[in-house]
Amino acid sequence: MVKLRLKRCGRKQLYRIVAIDVRSRRDGRDLQKVGFYDPIKNQTYSNVPVILDFLEKGAQPTGTVYDILKKTEFFQEFRNSFGFESKNKIHE
Repeated sequence: MVKLRLKRCGRKQLYRIVAIDVRSRRDGRDLQKVGFYDPIKNQTYSNVPVILDFLEKGAQPTGTVYDILKKTEFFQEFRNSFGFESKNKIHE
């Protein structure tokens, strides 16, 4: 099973968002780099088409990656790309 998780890189607190096999270590070999997260500057970069592709194939984001993607309103784009309507939308 594939997960989207954080992989630490460098001396500073910088993390890459990677697609990685569940059995691999945190800093083990990843399948593909799909973004990065800098908690100090609160910056996030994510490669949306690649993440969507992994999610379509059944990849599961970890709790932390889910929260990061939620902050960037990624799942709003995810719903829109598959034609899901928002639950908060008022129908007239």
